[in-house]
Amino acid sequence: MTLLQLEYLVALDKYRHFRLAAEACHVTQPSLSTQIQNLEEELGVILFDRSERPVAPTELGRQIIAHARLVLGEVARLQALVQEATGEMSGELRVGILSTIAPYLLPIVIAAFSQRYPNVTLTFEELLGDQIVDFIRRDLLDAGLLAVPVTASDIVETPLFREPLVGYVARGHRLYEKKTIRPSDLRADDIWLMSKGHCFRDQVLALFEEDDSMEHLRRRVKFESGNLETLQRLVDRGHGMTLLPWLAVTGKGSHAPESVRLFDDPVPSRTVRIVYSKILLKKHLVKALTREIRKAVEPYLPDGSLFQETE
Repeated sequence: MTLLQLEYLVALDKYRHFRLAAEACHVTQPSLSTQIQNLEEELGVILFDRSERPVAPTELGRQIIAHARLVLGEVARLQALVQEATGEMSGELRVGILSTIAPYLLPIVIAAFSQRYPNVTLTFEELLGDQIVDFIRRDLLDAGLLAVPVTASDIVETPLFREPLVGYVARGHRLYEKKTIRPSDLRADDIWLMSKGHCFRDQVLALFEEDDSMEHLRRRVKFESGNLETLQRLVDRGHGMTLLPWLAVTGKGSHAPESVRLFDDPVPSRTVRIVYSKILLKKHLVKALTREIRKAVEPYLPDGSLFQETE
């Protein structure tokens, strides 16, 4: 039994597809399949039911995979412990990120981080908030970038910045001629929303008062998307309005400036934070990413938006 076989085993459990697992491990599919089969022969058990689509671990396979994760986690912790003790900035940092943060934040962070820490590989994966927390607990991610608090004793969270929300209004829309808007201006029958499961959707819904409009919003059947860029394009085509985070209209994102409407005080906002396991030994890499994110967003955000580093 080798660490390589355990890595392939965990990858296959994650992707539930031999080709996808092989691509993630940067090997050919036959190589991965052979190593999994060799491990099964050595243990004398079947780890995956190949008749299922997608493939699924057997009951005993799930138990063995759980132990494999523990073994790989301890190996990674040994490596991280040495790096942190010596101050070495190298290795991989796996980060989960929301789709409502990724397209606006990553373009202004990745280049600067890579230039400053050339021996650190940043790997980002777009996921929903609950998935990010689950993947951190399962040691499939080292950290995550979220926009809602995580009330869990095993997860550490550090607020990075407060990001205002803005209205994005189509030409001809009832709010297009207004210079600024208020939450009370929002109506359920002409606003595009993120699909269920996205915290940005919940943040927008929280701006609506509990009235007939809100009840109509719950009942209506209308297009929703898991991508803010799609909603923005609908508005660009002259349909309705949506809400966008500040960096979508001030950072590297493409937008029509004439469609942006700021909110009157008090301005609705979201807090972007980085989260990681309390037992993570790559904290020096997380802190480095935290510093680079703060530096990258500062020129784009209103004054006072950054949370100061506490350590």
